Amino acid sequence: MRRKCKQTGIKFIAAVEWILGLIYPVRCPFCDEPVPMGEGVVCSACLSKVRIVGEPYCLKCGKQLSAEAEEYCTDCTCHSHFFERGRSLFVYENTVRESVYRFKYGGRREYARAYAYLAERQLGDFIRSVNPDVLIPVPLHSKRLYKRGYNQAELLAKEIGRRMGIPILTDVVKRVQNTQPQKELDVAQRQNNLKKAFKINRNDVKLYTTIIIDDIYTTGSTMDALSALLKEAGAERVFFLCLAGGGSRR
Repeated sequence: MRRKCKQTGIKFIAAVEWILGLIYPVRCPFCDEPVPMGEGVVCSACLSKVRIVGEPYCLKCGKQLSAEAEEYCTDCTCHSHFFERGRSLFVYENTVRESVYRFKYGGRREYARAYAYLAERQLGDFIRSVNPDVLIPVPLHSKRLYKRGYNQAELLAKEIGRRMGIPILTDVVKRVQNTQPQKELDVAQRQNNLKKAFKINRNDVKLYTTIIIDDIYTTGSTMDALSALLKEAGAERVFFLCLAGGGSRR
């Protein structure tokens, strides 16, 4: 009975999305043009031009690897992390980099829908295997949130949670320092930049298995800072999922 209800719910969501697509044409997150009718939430031609992370990938952080014999990237071989494992959907390059930039800074909130669809399609097995109690988006500082008008990680988390039936908590962790953007810093500066940047905002929630949601994974400094904090607050296992992964420590 439960399985039948779940299937009915999935069909209902698909029908609603089809109707909304007729009224409000969906913009492809890669070319930023309306998606041709019948192609869903992303242009098939555009999707063929981006790199989705596939095997081999780092068994710790999920970055794309170049050699089949490798199991871990250089970062994860040389440095330990506080999280259990993580995965990224895309390799952070070219078209994907431009897409994420528009999503993050260009007001393209609607991209979250396409990203979540692709995340479920490509990483759904990983998410289900983790069996998370909750998704937690990386928080923005209040000043940055006011300036931007939205938190892109929260939009993504809500869409993934909606599609996969996973609760989202946006008020458990708070960003208390308006830190310098991580992309402008080297690895040592990134780690120092995030010291005491976050704090637990609620102590009345049991966090057993958590997936942190963010847009970009590079060195893991943000994920480590949040994972350590969540584990101090009682989380047993912390995983992460990002839109794109790339880069290394330097």
